[in-house]
Amino acid sequence: MEVWPGGPYPLGATYDGAGTNFTLFSEIAEKVELCLFDQDGNQTRVDMRERRALVWHTYLPRIMPGQRYGYRVHGPYEPHRGQRCDPNKLLIDPYAKALEGEIDWAPACFSYRFDDGSNRNTEDSAAHTMKSVVVNPFFDWQDDRPPRHPYQESVIYEAHVKGLTQTHPGIPDEIRGTYAGLAHPAMIEHLTSLGVTAIELMPVHQFINDSGLVERGLSNYWGYNTIGFLAPHNAYSSTGQLGEQVLEFKAMVRDLHRADIEVILDVVYNHTAEGNHFGPTLGFRGIDNAAYYRLADENKAFYYDTTGTGNTLLMRHPHVLQIIMDSLRYWVTEMHVDGFRFDLAASLARQFHEVDRLSAFFDLVHQDPVVSQVKLIAEPWDVGPGGYQVGNFPPSWTEWNGKYRDTVRDYWRAEPGSLAEFANRLSGSSDLYESDGRAPYASINFVTAHDGFTLRDLVSYNEKHNQANGENDNDGESHNRSWNGGVEGPTDDPGVLKIRARQQRNLLTTMLLSQGVPMLLHGDEIGRTQQGNNNVYCQDNELSWIDWDQVDEELLAFTRSVMELRADHPVFRRRRFFTGDAAGNGVPDIAWLRQDGTAMDGDDWQHNFLRPLAVFLNGEAITEPGKRGEEISDDSFLLLFNPTHEDAEMTMPGGPFGDNWQLILDTSATGALHEKAPQPSGSLCTVISRSVVVMRRG
Repeated sequence: MEVWPGGPYPLGATYDGAGTNFTLFSEIAEKVELCLFDQDGNQTRVDMRERRALVWHTYLPRIMPGQRYGYRVHGPYEPHRGQRCDPNKLLIDPYAKALEGEIDWAPACFSYRFDDGSNRNTEDSAAHTMKSVVVNPFFDWQDDRPPRHPYQESVIYEAHVKGLTQTHPGIPDEIRGTYAGLAHPAMIEHLTSLGVTAIELMPVHQFINDSGLVERGLSNYWGYNTIGFLAPHNAYSSTGQLGEQVLEFKAMVRDLHRADIEVILDVVYNHTAEGNHFGPTLGFRGIDNAAYYRLADENKAFYYDTTGTGNTLLMRHPHVLQIIMDSLRYWVTEMHVDGFRFDLAASLARQFHEVDRLSAFFDLVHQDPVVSQVKLIAEPWDVGPGGYQVGNFPPSWTEWNGKYRDTVRDYWRAEPGSLAEFANRLSGSSDLYESDGRAPYASINFVTAHDGFTLRDLVSYNEKHNQANGENDNDGESHNRSWNGGVEGPTDDPGVLKIRARQQRNLLTTMLLSQGVPMLLHGDEIGRTQQGNNNVYCQDNELSWIDWDQVDEELLAFTRSVMELRADHPVFRRRRFFTGDAAGNGVPDIAWLRQDGTAMDGDDWQHNFLRPLAVFLNGEAITEPGKRGEEISDDSFLLLFNPTHEDAEMTMPGGPFGDNWQLILDTSATGALHEKAPQPSGSLCTVISRSVVVMRRG
């Protein structure tokens, strides 16, 4: 085979139209072999003799897209020193842009013998692991343009590629559960009819199924087990795994963009699928273990784990930072995605042991001209010491607001002492984000997410029911802040069903009309259930998929109506925090009112029990300009909340607040109520127990 020196950049396998340049970083390697595989699995080895700046490289003319390859790295195998090179194991290219096949978890994938961990396993793993694939970088993007919705106008829809599309009757069978299925007109129509501006996809970086799950007949359905940071997951491709997954993903992004929908990826840069010291040797571990992973200070045979998965990437190593930034830029520039949600983002801030918002990772993101311009969403916690960091990320970031989720759940299950906290969350969480110059849209507001109950299950179960996971119901969160309405699980009791339906509407209305960016979990708009399982990470089946034959049409219509209300009125999606000061019309931009329509005082916030609450939102106090710089104003609204178990007579405020009030929405009903006659100020409005009423000033 003709072999040229090639060059050390870019990392990975790069096809230029005539051949492919191969590069691999390894600080510890003594020799690197590039292994090429044909269709029958026959292997050709090529010594990579060139090395510059710790990067091994070679160029092979006439190596085309679709070529399968891997690496063998020769070097020290001294686990107690953190060195685990093993040329018997075929290694995945960390920069592979596509991967074929899957891991079969044969003993050959491990560098030690199961019967005696101190002895080496010298079996060849090539027949049992994935192959990296050379891809064609060329694609006809046509007129693709990123939608670039401002945060304050965004509505995020968290979804799973397979779970969202697997049973949809409008999608052809052969593309269900794939990127092509997600881009099908039937699915895009559902998203656009809801008013979704961005779809946040659960992990689509190449991931693998854990051996323990495979042994139990389960799988890593959620995908938080990454092995390839630049490769789209091959099982979501309907057309093939030799690079076709890349083209199909790009086509999906292009079609979603045409529908004015952004694509945000849930990315897992905090750990890899190789696990702890008992894990397999698949890629990073065999290439340069001590460079990629945080090792224990006392004994480098073990890993320092802040993720709960067995390992954590070493965020102070230049090459770890490089691969993360290269990956982020690749997905923006080559795959055209519009943003990222960072799983366990607190781990990315740990250069040493503490979480540091001034860490090198955040500096690099802030300075990067590409990555800094897309949406950056942190899951602001990990499982390490001091890992809960809600409100502490840099100014250019937004955050999943875990405090919002907990507070809103507590409020609607009438938990004592949650009133003041509820007011903070409803008005944009200024206590968390205002001090460092961030805006209300720094708060990604959610009540449910993939991790936990669905919305329907949140109002149907007091306890988790995770028996199907095979862990004796010990997995998943036990403190769910849920309330079942009086009966655990399925019931035919019409009273309980009525309460549950109303509670779903209450939670949706609260989230969609709060200041900040709402995030809706896929299927919540149609009443999806997981039968009380709050941890379906391993359930790739009907338990986790949306059942499109069981659509709650009333709930879907209601969700669309509240989404439309939010979209039509900027008073619900302000760019600046409320001040409480009088606006140009002499009325505060926000006012908190008692049940009798008078202003609340300091003592009212101290009560430990919940009472009905009214919130006035002044539409004439929208101080920011419109899209073209013009001054804008809006209608003013009154939100009446009654989380108690008794109906409440609430007085319509008068004076500077308004003369009459038009009923727009009542969660004790199923839809909009525009036909009702306006109510004058001073009159009484009956707010049914556990409900929200929205009034517009006449």
